[in-house]
Amino acid sequence: MYSVATEETLRVMGGHADLVTGVQLNPHNHMQLYSSSLDGSIKLWDFMDGIPIKTFTVGSKLLALYALASSEDSVFVVIPKSDTFQLVSVKLTKAAGQDLEAKELSVVLDGVDTSPKRIAFGREGEYVASVKEVNLQVFFFKRKQLNRFSVSAIKTKSGNNHFTCIACHPTEDCIATGHADGKIRLWRNFYHKKDYTFSTLHWHHDTVMDLAFSMEGTSLLSGGVESVLVLWHNESDCQKDFLPRLGSAIEYISMSSDGALCCTLHTDNRITIINSNLRFSKSIQGLIKSKTGLVVDPRTKALVLNGEPGHLQFYCLQSDQQLFSLDIVQRQYIHQAGLNQADLVKVAFSAQGKWLATVEEREEVTDPELQLKLWFYDEETQSFKLNTRINMPHEDHITDMCFREMDELEDDSLILVTAGRDCVFKVWVMVEDTDPEGSVSWSCDFVGSYHNYQATNCCFSEDGSLLAVSFEETVTVWDSVTWDLKCTFCHPPGKIRNICFGRLTCSKYLIGATDYGFLCCWNLLSCAMEWSAHLNVLVLQPDPLSEHIAAVSWLSKESSLFVFKPNEPRPIYIQRNLCKEKIQLAAFVPRDEPETIGSEKYHWLRRSQLFFLTDTQELMTLSTKSLEERLTPSSKQLAVEESLPVTPFSLLLGKHRRQQSHEDIDLGKLVHNKHKQESPAVKELLHTPAHVLPSASFLCPIFINSLLISKENKSAEEVADEVEMESEKTEDDSDEERGVTEMEQEDTSAMELLGEMTCKLSKSQEKELRKIRKMDYSWISAF
Repeated sequence: MYSVATEETLRVMGGHADLVTGVQLNPHNHMQLYSSSLDGSIKLWDFMDGIPIKTFTVGSKLLALYALASSEDSVFVVIPKSDTFQLVSVKLTKAAGQDLEAKELSVVLDGVDTSPKRIAFGREGEYVASVKEVNLQVFFFKRKQLNRFSVSAIKTKSGNNHFTCIACHPTEDCIATGHADGKIRLWRNFYHKKDYTFSTLHWHHDTVMDLAFSMEGTSLLSGGVESVLVLWHNESDCQKDFLPRLGSAIEYISMSSDGALCCTLHTDNRITIINSNLRFSKSIQGLIKSKTGLVVDPRTKALVLNGEPGHLQFYCLQSDQQLFSLDIVQRQYIHQAGLNQADLVKVAFSAQGKWLATVEEREEVTDPELQLKLWFYDEETQSFKLNTRINMPHEDHITDMCFREMDELEDDSLILVTAGRDCVFKVWVMVEDTDPEGSVSWSCDFVGSYHNYQATNCCFSEDGSLLAVSFEETVTVWDSVTWDLKCTFCHPPGKIRNICFGRLTCSKYLIGATDYGFLCCWNLLSCAMEWSAHLNVLVLQPDPLSEHIAAVSWLSKESSLFVFKPNEPRPIYIQRNLCKEKIQLAAFVPRDEPETIGSEKYHWLRRSQLFFLTDTQELMTLSTKSLEERLTPSSKQLAVEESLPVTPFSLLLGKHRRQQSHEDIDLGKLVHNKHKQESPAVKELLHTPAHVLPSASFLCPIFINSLLISKENKSAEEVADEVEMESEKTEDDSDEERGVTEMEQEDTSAMELLGEMTCKLSKSQEKELRKIRKMDYSWISAF
């Protein structure tokens, strides 16, 4: 759940065991919503508190969900039925309990589509319309009448006219349908099977992805692959407005209940919030599917991947949001099928994050078009600026590139190495330009090759003194100063798939994986193989802060993880059946502070966290916490402790409280705080949803009474402390009064020993008694 005003993630609600296929607000309670899932259940949520109220088990897979105000105790879902799909009504029982069964189903339509945007309800639930391929069917609930219509399946220049989406007018008998050829048809008089009519609106050059009427029905919104939101006024082809350049294709369109906002869902995992006057308001960006490597920005510790076409996305793992997007290609993306456009394929950062190298290419029939760009981070603008553009750095595709990671060296010692299918690797260095500003640019300093083999991988050692480049089945090691070939390693048969150097105490080892299913470790000092293992490794990723290396294998249609140190042939951690998809990329992200891990099994995750990206574009990570610790058991309780976001104020307040508690302990004070005792009344008041609480006039006396401290419950020690404090306040500095007070206390204690009762004087009487004591009675001695 997101905030429309701040784009902030307010709450994440979990409870379904499979993909969530539908979300609908409860039309009878605006504080609740329904959700459906492939796990066959419908959940009713209090989304303001993130609490599941009820779970209805249907049994079949639920592919779409619809909730109507006219149907008080039922919802509509799409379920599979043999080879087709059905739209059915599910009766939700009102029985007590949290987990209920909903087995009472009634079929409404047969042969519907699985997409939720191809079914719509009109005139507050009087009829339902469904489209599939070239057929439109409308079912009227009161008359139990079903009308079917169809369009010709003739292909035109702009494509076929298959139905792609549908929307119903909120107050009139009008149905809008979108088609694959870019046309929109407005159907009327569909109560009659033969006398129906339709008009056509046409602007989109490709498939109409979704349609939505405004709340009053005076305008119609449409979107498609052009990344343009079109607003049609009064259903006229002549009156329309546009909101262009939304970034990517529009998949879904939704209107708010008051008609003030509209939101669009895009193919790049982004939600755009738009005002009613067709002005951009907010954007909520998620993780975009990636083609390049999973790289970590050393400055922000953000994951850097492909974003929208031609862009790099910097993705924050803590906030689960995109930090910013960097335009690399700097060209307008044209949405046209079959058109080859430049795309980003490789990215690499320097050790400090000051320099960024990117490779973009465009597939051509004859020769590929390549560009190598180097970007410098500008502290003033807090962004990367293009420094050098190199056209055709290699004659064929670039397979790998890396910077020399030497933190202590200056920028003039920075080196970039690129490897390509043109059988060479190239070394790029910075040179000073001749202009008076003294700026720098990059140029090629050395070209290396080995027996005319294709260069596939490259990496530097931890101290930057050695460069390893793999040429098909052979790994070559080069001196990074003189560029002399030092030694070669190989483990036939099979080409080298991945290589990396060991770190810290294991820096003398070089690890390589072959596509024939071997993991090899070579000793650089003895130039001999240390050990090898038969393992089909797809990904080899070293931890930059420790000696550990993560290897992901693919065997028997499942991915497994092995973590090891190069100096030990046995892995220290094995996780079989990590996932059912192939893992393409992996990255270690350094933690801000080392995590305290009790189990030695996960000790290798203390300083860094490991992330994976599968071939289905799912980002996964390993957690040291159990499932019970990570998930709040909200289904078992009605009150959930909110995890408030960490703010500078909360950090400052927490630090102040910790310092104060330490001071109290050091001074040996025992602080008794009655308000620290949890009052059931206060706890219930704070955790109960506001809309179900009684009136404030009823709760106020209970709340006040729960804060009061009864005098009858005071212990004898507390009473003695109060008497002592009272005596200290009324004490006087004069010797005469101190002596009298001591005598009075002695007399009082003697009287208490005798069991006599003494009456306590008021403050005014005590003051009068002091005045009498201070009076001079020496004149009496004269008589």
